[in-house]
Amino acid sequence: MVARWQSTSCSHPRPSHHPASSSVLQDIRNTVGNIPMEWYQDFPHIGYDLEGKRIYKPIRNKDELDKFLEKMENPDYWRTVQDKMTGADIKLTDEQVDLVHRLQKGQFGDVHFNPYEPAIDFFTHEVMIHPVTNRPADKRSFIPSLIEKEKVSKLVHAIKMGWIKPRKPKEDTPTYYDLWAHEDPNSILGRHKMHVPAPKMKLPGHEESYNPPPEYLLSEEEKLAWEQQEPAEWRLNFVPQQYRCLRAVPAYPRFIHERFERCLDLYLCPRQRKMRVNVDPEDLIPKLPKPRDLQPFPTTQALVYRGHSSLVRCLSVSPSGQWLASGSDDGTVRFWEVCTARCMKTLPVGGVVKSVAWNPNPTVCLVAVCALKQVTWHGKGDYFATVVADNSNMQVLIHQTSKRWSQNPFRKSKGLVQCVLFHPIRPYFFVATQRYVRVYNLLKQELTKKLMANCKWVSSMAIHPAGDNVICGSYDSKLAWFDLDLSTRPYQLLRHHRKALRSVAFHKHYPLFASGSDDGTVIVCHGMVYNDLLQNPLLVPVKVLKGHALTLDLGVLDVIFHPTQPWVFSSGADGTVRLYT
Repeated sequence: MVARWQSTSCSHPRPSHHPASSSVLQDIRNTVGNIPMEWYQDFPHIGYDLEGKRIYKPIRNKDELDKFLEKMENPDYWRTVQDKMTGADIKLTDEQVDLVHRLQKGQFGDVHFNPYEPAIDFFTHEVMIHPVTNRPADKRSFIPSLIEKEKVSKLVHAIKMGWIKPRKPKEDTPTYYDLWAHEDPNSILGRHKMHVPAPKMKLPGHEESYNPPPEYLLSEEEKLAWEQQEPAEWRLNFVPQQYRCLRAVPAYPRFIHERFERCLDLYLCPRQRKMRVNVDPEDLIPKLPKPRDLQPFPTTQALVYRGHSSLVRCLSVSPSGQWLASGSDDGTVRFWEVCTARCMKTLPVGGVVKSVAWNPNPTVCLVAVCALKQVTWHGKGDYFATVVADNSNMQVLIHQTSKRWSQNPFRKSKGLVQCVLFHPIRPYFFVATQRYVRVYNLLKQELTKKLMANCKWVSSMAIHPAGDNVICGSYDSKLAWFDLDLSTRPYQLLRHHRKALRSVAFHKHYPLFASGSDDGTVIVCHGMVYNDLLQNPLLVPVKVLKGHALTLDLGVLDVIFHPTQPWVFSSGADGTVRLYT
């Protein structure tokens, strides 16, 4: 202890001459304790001695070059470390270096420690004669504990006073509860009136009684008809039966199944009520312009052209609008003066006239008459196409009048062709079959588009004068409007007629199109096509024209517009041609 006191009172430790004094004497001048040395990083001293004086740090003004030179010249530089408590450099001994190496390798610090020594069993599993410890038992093991007696007396008193109640035994019986009985009316759903009460079961009626009235019992024929019906068609899902008394009623076999379905209905019921929106029904109807704002269009019957003795199947007007040609089942083609309804010429053909077409070239006075199925002209008047009523590869033929030669544009049949048309501007050719309308490019000789009419049987077709819209009539009372720039499916389906459509037509100058049907009416619609591609066409029915009488369940067979005036011609099964202006 004297050596320790002397070493702490002097400024430098004295050299020890005793061999064991080096391990006893230590430099404990610094008395800062177990604190981080980073606290003295910015101060010139590092702790205080026992007299309260500052212990200044040794002067360390070595730069990187001095450190490098010392590293190269000092052979013990690698084993020299700095003491953070005193700031002095300490040279590690060989034993300390070996200890560091062993710790870095994960070994024990003591060299003589053997971690793999054999284990020594202090107790064995064999029963021996003499015990391990032969200490006599304590006296307290024979005397009851006074502390435990006091605790037990306190617990007994608390149970008698009712302060401590015994635990209730657990009930093994399952508990059932109402799923919607404890809903908070002040919750969010309650405030917004979104609460939906649980749906109630239907109360039993007289047919579910064990002794129903006689009128609720089924006869043998009714039972047989009930068994042959589908389960979705049953008015009752059971057969009413009659029993002598309530004791004779057997157990219901579908009880568990119905209870399970009831639980599913309650569990899967959507707990949300849709908010009713107060909308005026008039606001849901699109705002269409009034018909009087869309004039002119034909409104009244002006003339009736009489003379045919059978069905008038086809009509055609001259390019000037002065003459009208009509074909009939009586085997004649009649030429009428439009303004006077006077028949100027009757031309016998010798067969049923299916189609007539006036050449659109005003310089050529030429009419094509067809006893096959259909004939149509190209816009320039040199080519015309015909349709034959068979299912061969020769259904469609294209003819050229100037060279007097014909050609077959299709190598194989694509279905039963109903009608064909030339595009008014572009070199396109429209072929309508029963379900589709195919558009072919005559220059490239390839299929351009395939329009799906969404109807069972196409009967007629017409192309808008601008060439970007097509209408198709069908035998299932539909009129399909196609926008070729929009889609291959109908832009709109009109179901204004009650029976099959026989003919449709566009006006060449006015935004009008018409359709004739077997119900004996001609419906005129306003069809405005805008130059703006982003604006959809405006389709408004404006007038229903009547006058034709039904004959053999047939009505209007053909409609066609006047080339310059807002007039429409119609031919019917009653043998007349009518003009509406």
